[in-house]
Amino acid sequence: MSGHSKWSTIKRKKGAKDAERGRIFTRLIKEITVAARQGGGDETANPRLRAAIIAAKGANMPAKNIDNAVKKGTGELPGVHYEEVTYEGYGPGGVAIYLECLTDNKNRTVAEIRHILSKNSGSLGENGSVAWMFSKIGVVAVPAANISEDDLMMVVLEAGADDIEQEDGTFIIKSKVSALEAVKAALEKNNIVYESAEINMEPKNTIAVEGKQAEQVLKLMEALEDHDDVQNLYSNFDIDDEIIEAFNA
Repeated sequence: MSGHSKWSTIKRKKGAKDAERGRIFTRLIKEITVAARQGGGDETANPRLRAAIIAAKGANMPAKNIDNAVKKGTGELPGVHYEEVTYEGYGPGGVAIYLECLTDNKNRTVAEIRHILSKNSGSLGENGSVAWMFSKIGVVAVPAANISEDDLMMVVLEAGADDIEQEDGTFIIKSKVSALEAVKAALEKNNIVYESAEINMEPKNTIAVEGKQAEQVLKLMEALEDHDDVQNLYSNFDIDDEIIEAFNA
């Protein structure tokens, strides 16, 4: 299983905990605001905004919060100006780490990310140092309770999807970035509800880490994931599921 899939599984299991702390709402509001600022407040004409709103509704965010975030992005309401920035680095065992952040203060964010990495046996790298190790893909998450894999496959493969995996009661549909909108449109046309649809980074190769290094990697990933400015976090580690279960226990 790829590093992307490993961390996606861990994130899915800890999602309820994140929601209780409000971090997931903070990230979604930032994403909605930036999407509306860049592409306008009409979700039918703004795919990024539509995807962010779908994710927000899936997280049970109140409609008022969503509406306010859109209006802050379009300038109808005053709000913080967020900038998109990426950081690249290395973790224990030489695993690659790629971070996508939204921040209102790049100097503060880079200092805090550097501190988290160094505190957890990692280091911040130059731009481009690890990006080449990943490929951009489209990823759509569909609840498995409402549809069979065969039925879903018939719909999305015809629309250009490349693969379907199942994890924790959710079908993960992967496609080329260029096919993501067509896959979403096919799902909507067939009244198939999806939880999220986004562009992710998948590692071209993975690095196996074990023992103490594996625990250090998981601790580092969790610390980075808990930072309010981190929107998406990718790595190329491969860790045994038993170690992950023991870490989450």
